[in-house]
Amino acid sequence: MLSVFLLQFDLKELLLGQEEWSFLLEIALRTIIMFVTIIIGLRVLGKRGVKQLSLFELVVIIGLGSAAGDPMFYREVGIVSSILVFVLIILMYTLVTYLIGKSKKFETLLEGKSICLIENGEFSIENFKKENLGSDEFFAELRLKGISHLGQIDQAIEEVSGEISVFYFEDEKVKYGLPIMPDSLCNPLTFINDGGYYSCIFCGHTEEKNPGVAGKCQKCKKEKWIPASNRKRIT
Repeated sequence: MLSVFLLQFDLKELLLGQEEWSFLLEIALRTIIMFVTIIIGLRVLGKRGVKQLSLFELVVIIGLGSAAGDPMFYREVGIVSSILVFVLIILMYTLVTYLIGKSKKFETLLEGKSICLIENGEFSIENFKKENLGSDEFFAELRLKGISHLGQIDQAIEEVSGEISVFYFEDEKVKYGLPIMPDSLCNPLTFINDGGYYSCIFCGHTEEKNPGVAGKCQKCKKEKWIPASNRKRIT
């Protein structure tokens, strides 16, 4: 039964496709040449092009990767044409980098700009709406920085790289704020049983409330609240 199964396919074709064994040596040579070309290209791009990728730089790296990968194992793709692609991409990168340095408007158009998502312990609602960023994902980013509620944050800024920069209140200035721990927003209140500080689950606005109907948020007009926290950060 096994021998019949083995006869139904060509082991050589399974391992090499339509190529011959001799092509393996050519693949090795192509890979070495393209590897050296990648190293040279990244050296020309400089440290910033490797360490802090903006949207534009990410496109450049993807372009270089595609140009380097195809000639490594496709016989019909010549190495010279791939090196030409490398040279053109690097020249375009150099030109765009020069224009970025000369024009702030061009830089903003190409790479975007930093945007404040939290200010004074509350969401900057209009800015947050502009970003394609879910609250759970954002809260996870903040928790990784040791943050348990928004009242610990003076400002949180999304950089052009997508990273979140956070500036904290000093411990003695930490205010009541919206808790961001997992499941903290699962049971919002519209009626207050115990007086104290409560945060709007939509915008993070926090205010002191007495027992009774919670009412609408002064900032966003929503009506769902949870108990606020003024826990200090543990660093």
